[in-house]
Amino acid sequence: MRFYIVDVFAERKYEGNPLAVLLPKRALAAAEMQQIAKEINFSETTFIMSDQREENGGYNVRIFTPDMEIPFAGHPSLGTAFVIHHVLDQQKSPLITLNLRVGPIPVSLADGETQELWMKQPQPAFGEPIDPAVIADLLQIGLEDIRTDFPILVSSTGLPSVIVPLKTLKAVQNCVIDHKPYKAFLENVADANILVFTEETVHEQNDLHVRVFVNDTGYYEDPATGSANGNLAGYLLEHEFKQSSEIRLRVEQGYAIGRPSLLHIAASKSSGGTFDIRIGGKVFFVAKGEWLAANS
Repeated sequence: MRFYIVDVFAERKYEGNPLAVLLPKRALAAAEMQQIAKEINFSETTFIMSDQREENGGYNVRIFTPDMEIPFAGHPSLGTAFVIHHVLDQQKSPLITLNLRVGPIPVSLADGETQELWMKQPQPAFGEPIDPAVIADLLQIGLEDIRTDFPILVSSTGLPSVIVPLKTLKAVQNCVIDHKPYKAFLENVADANILVFTEETVHEQNDLHVRVFVNDTGYYEDPATGSANGNLAGYLLEHEFKQSSEIRLRVEQGYAIGRPSLLHIAASKSSGGTFDIRIGGKVFFVAKGEWLAANS
């Protein structure tokens, strides 16, 4: 089968979050797709299950981390839609729909040569506040580094994140996950990644600096996380972080692991409590080739 490697939420090649996209020529069992995802060992690998649109106009896509299949993720959605648009879609449609386990996810391509794509995320759901002392212990930072004017809690638009507001860029940079308590946290408190953010940024033109910690074999920090930033967008609107029901933000991520990334948030909350959350960024082709059959 053919495969493509793209960099997502990048400003140029070799930045952002790498993604492998595979186009099977035959039906694949979930176990085989899982083996391939583990072999590639990116944070996520996607499989476009058919080069034909389904009845709803979307393409069936499955997403795997090195450890498991997941129902939704941001950078795989943008990267896969980018490959579909350039490789499969003869009409070069400005809107590509992905049929994921969470349901249809529309991804739109901006006009012009920016290579910018935007995806619309499902409605967010929020959990109860979490004790800051527990999070400080997990991140090995001081309790005084955590903001007290906003809560720590789980926000989810399909793949949950614990949202943690920190006071300074230095506090974000000092975070180091302690995996033993994190494992207990995942089992007993919330099965979610951890997103820490601050309003202090590396580049003054950006609005937020983010890090996202995960618990998958082979990697423990994600360089650019569309789903988690969608969760963050819901959190910011729900708690009126920007004193507005509409936000447009530039979010920098990935600096701690040498993969600088830029994500765009455009989101709003209606008076009736309905959210419109869109996450955008650029995608670049890096490589293409042939994935050999297991008996080759």
